[in-house]
Amino acid sequence: MKEKAWLSRELKNGKVMCEACSQACVLSEGEYGICGVRRVENGELRLLVYGLAAALNVDPVEKKPMFHFLPKTRAFSLGTIGCNFSCKFCQNHDISQYPKEHHHEILGQELPPKRIVELATENGCDSIAYTYNEPIVFFEYTYDTAKLAHEKGLKNIYVTSGYETHKAIDLLEPYIDGMNIDIKSFSDEFYKEICGARLKPVLEAVKYAYEKGIWIEITTLLIPGKNDSDEEIRSIARFIARIDSSIPWHLSAFHPTYKMLDVSRTPESTLLRAYKIGQEEGLKYLYVGNVDNKDFESTYCPSCKKRVIDRSGNIGQFVTNELDENGVCPYCSYELEGVWK
Repeated sequence: MKEKAWLSRELKNGKVMCEACSQACVLSEGEYGICGVRRVENGELRLLVYGLAAALNVDPVEKKPMFHFLPKTRAFSLGTIGCNFSCKFCQNHDISQYPKEHHHEILGQELPPKRIVELATENGCDSIAYTYNEPIVFFEYTYDTAKLAHEKGLKNIYVTSGYETHKAIDLLEPYIDGMNIDIKSFSDEFYKEICGARLKPVLEAVKYAYEKGIWIEITTLLIPGKNDSDEEIRSIARFIARIDSSIPWHLSAFHPTYKMLDVSRTPESTLLRAYKIGQEEGLKYLYVGNVDNKDFESTYCPSCKKRVIDRSGNIGQFVTNELDENGVCPYCSYELEGVWK
C-alpha cells in the first residue's frame, strides 16, 4: 500500500524534502530516502509501507523496554521494513535493512490502522508499541494508528533511535504517551561509522520530547571496546541526569549479530559498572538488560530503597507491582515517576 508521506515539503527546484527525521533527505523524482521506504513519485513523497506490517507480536510492555509505563500490561507491537539508520549491530536487520539489501523490494501483510486498534483491544492490550524497526520512517502510518488508538483509550509507545524532527514530535505529542529512545553512544564518530547517523539530533530529540511532556526511558546497548568506557558511560549518565534524574536508563548487553559477529558479548561486569556510574551521577532508576539478574531489573523506591516492582524470568514474564495506581510507594508514600494508569 502507498500513501502520501505528508510530513514532507516541496522545494522550489522541484525536489521534495522529507521532514520526518533528521536525515532530512532531499529527493528528486524516483529517488528513495535513506530509509528505503519513502520515495518521490509524480512529484510527491510517498510512504511505500503504509498499512503493511512486517512484524507483529503481543508483548509484555516491559520488553520495549518500558519499566515505568503500565507495569504488567501487554503492548500490541508492530513494525514495518525500513530504517533511517544502518547500525552494524542491528538485531532486527532482516526487516530494518530489507529494502536497502533487496533492491527496494517492499513487503508486509496488509494491516490498516483501524484493524491494528481492533486487534490490540481483542488481545487485551493497554497500549500499542511502534517498534522492531524505526517508527519515524513510517510516521504517517503510526500517526493515523496512534490517533485512532487514543480515541479508543489505548496508549501509544514509540521505540526509537531518536531521530525525530521537532515537527514530527509536535505532531506526535497529543497521541504518543511514551518513548524509549536509544542513546547508542556519546560519540559522534560512533554514530557516523557504526550507525550512519549523528549524535546531536538524538540528544536534541530526547530533550525536546521530554519538554513536550512525553514519558521518556533511555536504552544504551553497551558494546565491548566501542562505547563502554567509563568516560562515555558517565557522559551519557550526566546528559540524562541534567534533563531529569527520574528518567529510567536501561543498560543492555550486546550479543554478536549482523555485521559485528567478531565482537564479544558484553560481560555482566560491564553492565554493573555502568549501573554504578549511573548511581554516582544521581540517576534514580537504573536497569540492566539481556542478563538474568532480578536484583538489577527490579524497581526500588528512591526514598526508602524498598523493592516496589519485582521483575524476574524472561523480560516481563514475572512482574509483581506493589505501587498503587498513582505509583505511590506502600512503604513511605513516595510517588514514583512514571505512567501508572
